[in-house]
Amino acid sequence: MRIGLALGSGGAKGLSHIAFLKALDEMGLKPAIVSGTSMGALVGAFYAGGMEGKQIEGLFDDMGIRKMGSMIDLSIFSNSGLIKGKKVEDFLNENLPARNFSELSIPLKIVATDFWKREEVVFDSGDLVTAVRASIAVPVVLEPLILGGRALTDGGTVNPLPYDLIRENCDILVAIDVSGERVSDKKEPAPNMLENIFSTFQTMQASIIRSKMKNSKPDILIQPRLKNFQLLDFYRKDEIFKEVGRDVEQFRRDLADCIQKWDK
Repeated sequence: MRIGLALGSGGAKGLSHIAFLKALDEMGLKPAIVSGTSMGALVGAFYAGGMEGKQIEGLFDDMGIRKMGSMIDLSIFSNSGLIKGKKVEDFLNENLPARNFSELSIPLKIVATDFWKREEVVFDSGDLVTAVRASIAVPVVLEPLILGGRALTDGGTVNPLPYDLIRENCDILVAIDVSGERVSDKKEPAPNMLENIFSTFQTMQASIIRSKMKNSKPDILIQPRLKNFQLLDFYRKDEIFKEVGRDVEQFRRDLADCIQKWDK
């Protein structure tokens, strides 16, 4: 019985993926294959590299505003993104347990977007940092990664929940959609400029996921509400974990049921 795990995009909300990985660890289960987009690609790379959920959580335990600030290298002379991304690459190089897909303990597929061709780019071999850096290049925030003459950006614009990439490689397919939801402030119902950009991006992602669901569905779909968390709210990790507590318990039950049915 092979479990496939697809981890969706969602910025800081993607930290909640770690809570589900910890549940898998506690159940003594390991996926046969993992796919990920954007934050899901980042978390998936640590996990597929051999780190357990608790170890990955430790990387973000002190991700306060000060540490986040140390990872920001403002792109003063570029008009393609606010942040260069070199310090993000340094973080990945220093902390990822594997540097190449060939070194991973679990097969992994990472999604990025070819900006000019408007098409999906799937990484499953080669340099791991390059793949993750491309996948997390959120438009406006992080400069695109230029690779082989292509401008690669956040995979969420083409495939925010890439369960379709691993459907044929597993018996039980689990997809975790952490896009969450936004609720308007009654005092100020109009979003600010950045919120308008990011929420529009996430609205498009939600539309892509709904369209995919019409053609094929995962065996287990997890969609925590994750209400009103913003793209860069990494310092709210504890709140995010608390928010998905019930979803994690439901995930345990659903997965146990699927395994039991499969074993019969």
